[in-house]
Amino acid sequence: MTFAPRIATLFAFITLIALASSPFIFQTLRIDLHAHLSNLYGGPKAGYSTVTTGARANFSWESVPPSDHLVWHDCYAEHQCARLNVPLDYSDPHGEKAIIAMTRIPSPLSVDSPWYRGPILFNPGGPGGSGVDLIARMGKALSTIVGPQFDVLGFDPRGVGNSVPRVSFFETAAERVLWAPGSLHVLGTSSDDVAREWARSKITNELARERQLEVLKHINTDQTARDMLRITEAHGKEKLQYWGFSYGTVLGATFAAMFPDKIERMIIDGVVDVENYYATLWTNNLLDTDKTMQSFFEGCVAAGPDDCPFYAPTAEDISRNLTNLYDAVRRKPVPVRTKLSYGLVDYNRLRTTIFTTLYKPFATFATLARGLADLAAGDGRILFELTETPPFQCACDDGLPDVGVTGEAQAAILCNDGADISDSLEDFQKYFKHLTHKSSWGELWSTIRANCIGWPKLPKTHYRGPFIGNTSFPILLIGNTADPVTPLWAAKKTSKGYPGSVVLTQDSPGHCSLAAPSLCTQKYVRAYFTEGTLPDKDTVCGIIGSPFSQPAPKATADQMSLQHNLTPDEYDILASITSLSMSHWLSVSHPL
Repeated sequence: MTFAPRIATLFAFITLIALASSPFIFQTLRIDLHAHLSNLYGGPKAGYSTVTTGARANFSWESVPPSDHLVWHDCYAEHQCARLNVPLDYSDPHGEKAIIAMTRIPSPLSVDSPWYRGPILFNPGGPGGSGVDLIARMGKALSTIVGPQFDVLGFDPRGVGNSVPRVSFFETAAERVLWAPGSLHVLGTSSDDVAREWARSKITNELARERQLEVLKHINTDQTARDMLRITEAHGKEKLQYWGFSYGTVLGATFAAMFPDKIERMIIDGVVDVENYYATLWTNNLLDTDKTMQSFFEGCVAAGPDDCPFYAPTAEDISRNLTNLYDAVRRKPVPVRTKLSYGLVDYNRLRTTIFTTLYKPFATFATLARGLADLAAGDGRILFELTETPPFQCACDDGLPDVGVTGEAQAAILCNDGADISDSLEDFQKYFKHLTHKSSWGELWSTIRANCIGWPKLPKTHYRGPFIGNTSFPILLIGNTADPVTPLWAAKKTSKGYPGSVVLTQDSPGHCSLAAPSLCTQKYVRAYFTEGTLPDKDTVCGIIGSPFSQPAPKATADQMSLQHNLTPDEYDILASITSLSMSHWLSVSHPL
């Protein structure tokens, strides 16, 4: 899941993600996914699916006609795109249609090959994260991990990105941007900010009710699970192959409960307490957040002053210095001007930035340490740039997936999925106090539930449990020992509902397994998808390197190959997971 305060807006493919977000927010660095695949397609993927060719420059989704069967068109760089008609309301299968946008990197194998295994569907989290965006940016690395037998396929869930209908509470991008600055990320910093967040949510959700009520009736995880089955069937397959991150584990667990006999392979990675999610509580996510923060302190001590500029002799000293820095920017925010924009590093921004870095330690901890050291000396530029967003432009088209309305889709999914909550200010204030009592990070996390204050009270007829099932193939769950928003405990709890499932533990900080380079973990992922083998119970995988001294992906693979005589597949898997761990992959926006 990708989590944080309010609802996240994820921007283009440069250094990062807007912090005006929600719980599972990440920065998105574009990594080269455009490896040469021409000459690898091996012809059309059978009679139910065709591939069309054409110019990929200036690709527009409008050029892809929706159809009842899959018709693939060249798009982006070496990818293929399609739009699939699905029932808007599955209780009326012959009624109105929703249109699901998807992209894939096809297997180099022909569909007629005995080695071809069909598509693996991916969900990056959110809720509201774009699977199209995930595969467009990082599909090549994911393909290398799972193996050449598979197509890697990302789709935009209904309401999200390029799928139709699309959730959007605002009539123009300018209207959205003008409203966004008032949204708070950290509550409790002034006497009225909890009340202000409550009031803003009431207004936003009035817009949702007035402008999109008919659309919102059909946006929930139950419907998306059915869409995944429809996508699978459109490939001529009966059973789903799936890898879901963060909120994607809610989607996976829901699918497994609804369709336990329709699972070929399923990995849920960075597991959410699904029952807590559907109760709209969001109270169990922060159990290990302080462990992740502690990993920064201890890692800095171990790295020493050369690799960690915010160094102090003990972890306690570094923690104390950070507390002093919080106090300093509360008293005196630091003004910043960069080449891209300008603003302040105040308590709100510092706190939110640090929380965001906990998702991806290998990508951010070294920069965070430099930024904190500079901030202590009065220079806030590096800290500011960690969460800087490109200036708003009324019109831009870079040909990449537009995921700019992820926040609204996120609210629609999580509020429709979950139990209705009280709309009273007093109850929200009690909730805020409860969550901040459980964790100091509750001052950020409490904004997630605020999204549902004043939400339209729609019928709760969709699937909301129980989350149990005797699945047709055992599920593999993956959890990190210090995940800031999806504690390992939740993976172990969820596993109990699905007999035969196995929890693989990755001994690392960060959100989901891709947050740290573990050849051990990703070899289990490969073996699970290709051979159907599961790790032994209580298996724990270590990681390679440190967030404070991480060499380039190829250098890491070269070094490990010399030390451990890696096979070519192991070398490629290690280089790919190292690259992913050092990039700001899209996982969701806050929340998950």
